[in-house]
Amino acid sequence: MSDQNESAADVVRALYAALGEGDIEGVLARMAPDVIIDEPNRLPYGGVHRGREAFAEAVLGGMTAHADITITGTDVFEGPAGIVGRLTGTLKARSSGEEYALTLVEIHRVENGLVQEIDVYTKNPEGVAEFFAHAETGADQEG
Repeated sequence: MSDQNESAADVVRALYAALGEGDIEGVLARMAPDVIIDEPNRLPYGGVHRGREAFAEAVLGGMTAHADITITGTDVFEGPAGIVGRLTGTLKARSSGEEYALTLVEIHRVENGLVQEIDVYTKNPEGVAEFFAHAETGADQEG
């Protein structure tokens, strides 16, 4: 799905566009099969995840198990460390309707038209973890 002639920044823009549309296949198509995603350890889905399937299951699955995600903005910059992306959005707990404003900064390493590695920084990992703890508790009480 990726075009070898795309710039590294365009690859990340396309990945973000697919994410914003909820196109999981499109997101995964922009990643190398053995992609490495390093999420902050404090998050319920934190840690180092290796491979597209691990990302889809652990990170996306972890984020969407109890909340809906809306991407409200993306910025992509090329820099000496790689491609830097900033995502803003909203998490909304299905159990309570509680909303949380999410900001992520990611450093992407792109080679051969695919994202090889993503190092993720969350503005407030403790706040995100607390949001998911409330979302899970509320969901468990309803079920």
